[in-house]
Amino acid sequence: MTRPLGAQISHMLKARGVDVIFGIPGVHNQEMYRGIEEAGITHVLARHEQGAGFMADGYARASGKPGVAYVITGPGLCNVMTPMGQAYSDSVPMLVISSCLDETAARRGQLHQMKDQEIAAGTVCDWSHTAQSAQAAYGLVDRAFQEFATGRPRSKHIQVPIAELQAEALPAAAPVVAVQQAQSLKAELGTLLDQIKAAKKPMFIFGGGAAQASSAARAAVKALGAASFVTYAGRGIMAPDDPLYFGAALARPDSAGIIAQADLVIAVATELAEVDIWRAHLGHKAPLVRVDIDADVLSDPQRAELPVQMDAGLFLSALIDGMDAVQSSDWTAAEVTKARARWRSEVDAERPGIVPLCDALREAIPYDTMIYSDMTQFAYVAKEVWDMDSPGHWHHPYGFGTLGYATPAAIGGAIARQSKPTLAIIGDYGFHYTMQELGVAVELGLSLPIILWDNGKLGEIEDSMVRAQIAPNAVIARNPDFCKLAEAFGARAEAPQTIEAFQTAVRDAFKADGPTLIYATPALTA
Repeated sequence: MTRPLGAQISHMLKARGVDVIFGIPGVHNQEMYRGIEEAGITHVLARHEQGAGFMADGYARASGKPGVAYVITGPGLCNVMTPMGQAYSDSVPMLVISSCLDETAARRGQLHQMKDQEIAAGTVCDWSHTAQSAQAAYGLVDRAFQEFATGRPRSKHIQVPIAELQAEALPAAAPVVAVQQAQSLKAELGTLLDQIKAAKKPMFIFGGGAAQASSAARAAVKALGAASFVTYAGRGIMAPDDPLYFGAALARPDSAGIIAQADLVIAVATELAEVDIWRAHLGHKAPLVRVDIDADVLSDPQRAELPVQMDAGLFLSALIDGMDAVQSSDWTAAEVTKARARWRSEVDAERPGIVPLCDALREAIPYDTMIYSDMTQFAYVAKEVWDMDSPGHWHHPYGFGTLGYATPAAIGGAIARQSKPTLAIIGDYGFHYTMQELGVAVELGLSLPIILWDNGKLGEIEDSMVRAQIAPNAVIARNPDFCKLAEAFGARAEAPQTIEAFQTAVRDAFKADGPTLIYATPALTA
């Protein structure tokens, strides 16, 4: 049977596994809402399109499924562009579907009109296209899902003219079968195995793209007697008690000296980007092997001697299969322990008081808690000192670095995880960006602890200004009473005065029948 295309799109998404859509309806995209309930999809009403986008991001990271957002023409699309940029940067599968005007070249002064909406969105996502027909819309949706499944997942945008959304259309065809990529190491395996067998100090570096291959990564490192680092996004890939695991300390300046000691470096599923290493060069002097599904990564300035375009799990499994026996190396547990202790002390000295609070929080949370953090000093410390037991359980706006991410992203994660524990960590300034989404968590009755770290300023920016010999300016804003604000939304609020009370508040929050704002300040650890 025919339906308006807007309704058919929802039915198509349902057939491709979409159960939840985040968004805000408007007169331009209301046809997209005609089929949501009929298709059996849950819609989560955000308070702002930025919140809808971050929720879709958080949902995708928690579920492994694409996060989908519906937004209106013009301002709605502009508002969701920040989350689209974050999802692009962090390789998150997000599909944004918006309405658009039927004609813009010959008409001016229309509601929500932009000069070029498609191009504007395309600056922050993988691609942005206009579907001028039902078949074009269906083809673009299938293209997006196919690319999510087979390539590097990144945000994508499809816009559909209002008249097309309203027009009757036949349903989409059945879902296409996902393309299976045939991949093997071929000749490279023999070359690499020879290098590995000759290496005395092999080093692995794992990025977030290897999160689904944690078991193989741990087995490969053990088989080679190798030392390892992980990027922030790769925490949990290696076991915290691995004696040759240097942790997520690539940003420590002297990690370059340690990497320089390796006689073979294998970087798996990591960009080795500025936000991973905070220097131009990794520091290696030995041959570098790069393994990634993204060809652009393999040709970056690090200049790998052996670039391998391949899925991380397939590569590591092939590597293990090619080993004759377990090897030992010249790395020692003592040097790893010494380096990690030194780095922990440096982190504690740079941002005093936060390390013990991180330790206390880790003791208080349930096993399998998924954490969403914001651009805040609490998170910057935790990323360096908090070893994760499992990969893919700490999500942060790593590349794009957006403020306001944590609260809505954690809401999306909590929806995906249902009864599993989910936690948000956000700073006082970042909370201002998306505080209105607290109403969504209340509305849905999510047992979500939101730790609000309030140092009363843009602390990281102030520190940077001081280091640059700039008199700190515009780094302090008047904050509201955050606890009363949370209560006004209908949430619970706690302001613990001791670390023990902080831990109790966290434990109670996981048992509550709605979100709890836990207000924490540096006075907690004074």
